[in-house]
Amino acid sequence: MVYVLDIDGQPLMPTSRHRKVRKLLNSHLAKVVKRCPFTIQLLYQSTKETQPVSLGVDAGSRHIGLAATTEQKVVYQEELVPRNDVVKLLSARRALRSSRRSRKTRYRKPRFNNRVHSKHKGWLAPSVEVKIQEHITAIKRICQILPISDIHVETAEFDLQRLKAMEEGRPLPVGTDYQLGEQYDFYNTRQYVLHRDEYTCQCCGTHDNNVKLHVHHIESRQTGGDAPNNLITLCEHCHKLLHAGKTILPKGKKRGKSYRDATFMGIMRKTLLERLKKEIDVPVEGTYGYITKYWRERAGLEKSHINDAICISKHPYARPLETYYLTKAVRHRNRQIHKTKFSKGGIRKRNQAPYLVKGFRLFDKVLYQGESYFIFGRRITGYFDIRTLDGTKVNKGSTSYKKLRIQDTAEAYLTEVRAIPHMNEFTCVLA
Repeated sequence: MVYVLDIDGQPLMPTSRHRKVRKLLNSHLAKVVKRCPFTIQLLYQSTKETQPVSLGVDAGSRHIGLAATTEQKVVYQEELVPRNDVVKLLSARRALRSSRRSRKTRYRKPRFNNRVHSKHKGWLAPSVEVKIQEHITAIKRICQILPISDIHVETAEFDLQRLKAMEEGRPLPVGTDYQLGEQYDFYNTRQYVLHRDEYTCQCCGTHDNNVKLHVHHIESRQTGGDAPNNLITLCEHCHKLLHAGKTILPKGKKRGKSYRDATFMGIMRKTLLERLKKEIDVPVEGTYGYITKYWRERAGLEKSHINDAICISKHPYARPLETYYLTKAVRHRNRQIHKTKFSKGGIRKRNQAPYLVKGFRLFDKVLYQGESYFIFGRRITGYFDIRTLDGTKVNKGSTSYKKLRIQDTAEAYLTEVRAIPHMNEFTCVLA
C-alpha cells in the first residue's frame, strides 16, 4: 500500500497501483516523502475526493494496536511497542541526584518543597506521561498520511482486587470487601508480611522470638516495587547470606503477578481521551473491551492487537492486509555526560558515544544482503551490531560497516514491515 499526499501536503486515499506510482516518480510528477510507510507527494494539482476512513486504537501499556479501515478494506495496520525503560531511568537519575545532595555540593538544591504534583493540577508521573504521548504521536502520524474521519479508542479499566482474588483462588470481593483489603487492620505493609508468613523465616524455617526478622524484596524495589507479593520474611542470618550471594531462596518463592500495566491503563485512561479531543480535529470516542470481543468473535478473527484495532474501528469485516508495520519507540538520546565512576587520576570518562561512527548513527536503518536492519551498537573498529526490531542479531552482533548501506536516518520511532503470521483466508460471517 502506497500512501499519497496532494501538492499541499494533505492526505489523499492510498493506492496499491504500484505501476502508476513508478510512472509518477519517473516522470517527476511526484516525490518520495517517506520510505516506511512508503509515502509520496504529488507535484501537480489533483482532485481531493476521499472516502471516510476510521481509525481504531487498541490502547495498551506494552503493545498498541492501530488500524485504519474503510467499509471494504483495511488501509493501514500497525503494532507499536512503547518505551518501558522510563521507570528504570528515573530511578537511576534519582540515585545520582541523591548522591550529589549527600556530598553537600552548592549546585544541588534541597529536595523538600519541590513536588511538582502539588503545584500543577493534572500532573502525571513521567512514566505515565510518556505512554500517553506515544499514543497521541502514533495517531497524529497516521492522520498525516490518511484522511481520517473518526477515531475510536478502546481504553481498559481493571478491577485489581477482583483480579487478585481470582489469581489466589479467594471469593470475589463484594460490597464492603473493597474497603476491607488484605492489609486492613495492619499498621503497615511490614507488619502484614510478617503476620502472613507467621513470623517464620521462609528460607530456613526459623521461628524464634529472639531472632531478628527482615522483610526482604524478592525482586529489587526498583523493578518489583513494595507490593506484599514482592516481599518475604527472612531471618537476619539468611538475609545476610542472600545479599552476599552465598544462598538462594527456596523453589517456589517467586514474586507474585504484577499489575503494573493494569495500573498504568487505569491512570492514563481518561487523560488520553481528553487530550486526543483537544489536540486532534477529528471526532474521538471511547469504546469497551466487551464490544471489541463481540465483533472479533462474530467476524472470526484471531485474538491480536491489530485484529482488535480493526474491530474497534467499527469495520470488523474489512479485508485485512497481508503485512503490517511493527514500530518500536526508542530513547532519543543519552543526557548523562560522564560515567559515575572516576578513572585513575580523577579523569571522568564520557558516557556519550560519538554522534557519528564511520558515518552511521545509532538506530540508523541499513540494508545488508538485501534485508533491512537497525544499528543497535557501534564500535570504533567499524564492526556494528545490527538487528531486527524483535532483537534478532546478525553475524553474532559483528558486521562490517563496509557491507552496510544506509536507508533511513535514526528516528524516535523505528519501523519495519512484517508479514502477518498464519494469516487465514478472509471469511465474512453473515448475520
